[in-house]
Amino acid sequence: MRILEDIKKSCKETSGSEYLTTVGKGRVSNNLQASKRSSQSSSEPSVAVLLCTKDGDRFLDEQIKSIRTQDHQNIRLFASDDGSTDNTRNILNTHRSSWSEGSFAIKPGPQEGYAANFLSLVCCHEIEADYYAFADQDDIWEADKLSRAISKLEASPPNTPTLYCSRRKLIEENGVDIGQTPLFRRPPSFENSLVQSLSGGNTMVFNRAACDILRKAGQQHIASHDWWAYSLITGAGGVVIYDPHSSTRYRQHEDNILGASPGWRASWLRIRLMLEGRFKNWNAINTSALQQVRELLTPENKVTLDKYMDARSRWLLPRILGVWRSGVYRQTVVGNLGLLAATLLNKI
Repeated sequence: MRILEDIKKSCKETSGSEYLTTVGKGRVSNNLQASKRSSQSSSEPSVAVLLCTKDGDRFLDEQIKSIRTQDHQNIRLFASDDGSTDNTRNILNTHRSSWSEGSFAIKPGPQEGYAANFLSLVCCHEIEADYYAFADQDDIWEADKLSRAISKLEASPPNTPTLYCSRRKLIEENGVDIGQTPLFRRPPSFENSLVQSLSGGNTMVFNRAACDILRKAGQQHIASHDWWAYSLITGAGGVVIYDPHSSTRYRQHEDNILGASPGWRASWLRIRLMLEGRFKNWNAINTSALQQVRELLTPENKVTLDKYMDARSRWLLPRILGVWRSGVYRQTVVGNLGLLAATLLNKI
């Protein structure tokens, strides 16, 4: 019982809610102990899949099946449900009962939005693995998603915070392919991260050193978990790997919090939203959070952050010059035109 209380205390401190599974109390400590033994005995690196759910019963079953059929088998799935009122919890319970002992756990989310829900899983110290992968509730993973990401991550020294991300295949609600997200060619960097999230969290896999950085930062108020991970890991001097190959099928549907429809029309729509002020609001949230944890940033990136924050508060000409001097950039020509327009109109 002492182990059970330690688990509850650990996850309450980091996520604001007690850790649980869906069967009796004694099963919790047994599951987690068994999962640790399983990880130690496997020759494959262990992966903790961090799945967040909220009223996702339409597509959740297909997503969990795609996770379970990965060609990399040493997986534990941790689901955080943010107060679903549909059949989501029943789907989670059904799948948990069919997975091996200790490989599937469920906890209640903080009910403060999807970004806070993902951070509640990242910051739960009881979740230990060699690698961590974010998972949305409505996507489909190709069978090689985790093995491909791990093969890229293993090239980086274990003590270097490293994040893998990639392009995404886009599918309609019924699963029909409709294209891919844009191919980015400029290098990942902290300067890029200040004005753009490089890829979706549903493609992200990261090593233990990167997870440690995210846990040191704690549960900040952030715009989105993927943008935050990109900014924080590059800001701390870590490595971000962008893979032009996609192993994630990103479903586009009316309930998407953030979509990624292809084409120029969608690009200009995102620029319009930027100019309407959403981008400025997100920038304020992100830069404020980075300031809260600036001790984690490299000296060079502290200077970059300060230059960009100072530029945002200036009037027209100093603002333009300050943004240019900060070195920030977006990945595409259209994106940089939008950034220029937002700078001119004081929408950064």
